[in-house]
Amino acid sequence: MDTDDLSKEAYDGIITEAEKLSHDLTLHYGLLSYECEDEAEYIEKAEKLTRNIMKIADYKLNDLFWGNPPDKKGLENTLKKILDNIEKIKSIPIEKRNFDF
Repeated sequence: MDTDDLSKEAYDGIITEAEKLSHDLTLHYGLLSYECEDEAEYIEKAEKLTRNIMKIADYKLNDLFWGNPPDKKGLENTLKKILDNIEKIKSIPIEKRNFDF
């Protein structure tokens, strides 16, 4: 799937939130969509990716962000916000999400 196939809620809650901090972070979430069949799988993998980034050692952030790591505190706050957004997205039944952009 492509990020264009995501609901507005999922796109804004994950992709747009990541972009507020770093385009490089957005790329990780964007590329993830190509590994997924549908939004449910994307949300599951985005949550896993977020938790994995939260656990990454500081010295590996440089590689993860292609030599341009964001502020550590800003990254932590953004990742927590993405996880909060994912929980909100999961609480919305798929038929109630907006797919019209």
